Amino acid sequence: MTMREATGGCHCGKVHFRVRFADPPELLDCNCSICAKTGFLHLIVDKAGFTLERGADALTDYRWGSGMARHLFCSSCGIKSFYVPRSHPDGFSVNWRALDDVDDVVPRVRFYDGRNWEKARADLG
Repeated sequence: MTMREATGGCHCGKVHFRVRFADPPELLDCNCSICAKTGFLHLIVDKAGFTLERGADALTDYRWGSGMARHLFCSSCGIKSFYVPRSHPDGFSVNWRALDDVDDVVPRVRFYDGRNWEKARADLG
């Protein structure tokens, strides 16, 4: 398995990060209410594979439901380019669509039934 690195961030540029991921990456296409409404396409990475390069002071934390996930939005442009998911509290979920220069990467996309989160999580094993 080869590793790749990419950068990404929010729309206005205040939030910028670097991420390392396996190539080909596996992405989760979740149908929960927040992911469906924002078009978030999940690339799950561990804490060591993510570096916030700038913008910590620009992030706004939004929590709902169980309150375990830390949805982090740029307070200026409103984009959620990454967050701390309840499924991986020691890592990050990066929005694939917020990454720069990954047009040559062909990810594997898997459906995730976030509307039935507990059952979907249990089905992962």
